[in-house]
Amino acid sequence: MLVGRGSGAPERIVWTIPKGHLETGESPEDAAVREVREETGIEAVVEGLLGDVTYHFGRHDPRGEHERVLKRVRFFLMRACGGRFGDRDAEMDYVRWFGLPEAERSLTYENERALVRRARELLES
Repeated sequence: MLVGRGSGAPERIVWTIPKGHLETGESPEDAAVREVREETGIEAVVEGLLGDVTYHFGRHDPRGEHERVLKRVRFFLMRACGGRFGDRDAEMDYVRWFGLPEAERSLTYENERALVRRARELLES
């Protein structure tokens, strides 16, 4: 399952894996379950660790100056166990189920495509 942002034109949608931030006292696993529920409406359980992705992004600090931020995101293999897309928040424009081969082709970022390949390896072993 991927989430997307962008215009309705398929080639302009940025497809990604659901992700977010840790809240106070929350484990990475709990944050992953919460973020999937919030962004997609789907209830899920963690089955295993997929890996970490580290990247930089730019933002403006409180003084309005540009800063470069390093972010590390931990991704998990998860199994859907309930919920429905209609129960998600409005953070993402699109939510869609993809088979693993189509997800790998559709994801915008190579580091997330590598996570899908890792998921396939785990599921095939």
